[in-house]
Amino acid sequence: MHLFCLSPAYSYLCNHILGLNMEIQIKENDIQAAAAGGMDDFVMLFYHRILQSAGGQLDAVSMQQLNSDQITLLAYVILRDEVMTGGFIQLIHNGYGGFVFLNPFAKAIRLWGLNELTKLVYKGRKLYEDHGKAIEQECSDEEFMALYEQFPDFDDLDDEFVTQEEYFTETVAHYIDEHLDKFVQVVR
Repeated sequence: MHLFCLSPAYSYLCNHILGLNMEIQIKENDIQAAAAGGMDDFVMLFYHRILQSAGGQLDAVSMQQLNSDQITLLAYVILRDEVMTGGFIQLIHNGYGGFVFLNPFAKAIRLWGLNELTKLVYKGRKLYEDHGKAIEQECSDEEFMALYEQFPDFDDLDDEFVTQEEYFTETVAHYIDEHLDKFVQVVR
């Protein structure tokens, strides 16, 4: 092991440069069964296994154990689930704004072929920078619902994401399928 990798400050970088992420195994039969269930089942199989291997939660410690493609997949599913149930305002209010907008997520998904989603994330980042602090504040359910009226600029982003979600998820599924070794080790 390289000496600079012993420092916690450099461990995240080392994991990515040296490929020291944890080995996640999925049986070939499980992948085939998930694929037969459709693109959502396929994507969620990988999501759940990666999240499980990270201890069931995504934080600074568990992220050090994952590679960039694994983290990008987790970020995509979080983004998708939050936006599909409550829009970008819910995503931000639930504390995922910085994770999605202030990290290289947009660049990573562009490399996966998700150019339209990349544009959407960049638009969302601008709105997050302008309104994120106000949206992230603790509030009652009534105050939370009022955020949608206070920040209507997110409506167009929500609509665009919902309209294209199936295409986005299909593209993610294809990327995983074409790059299985970046996500898991397939075993018989």
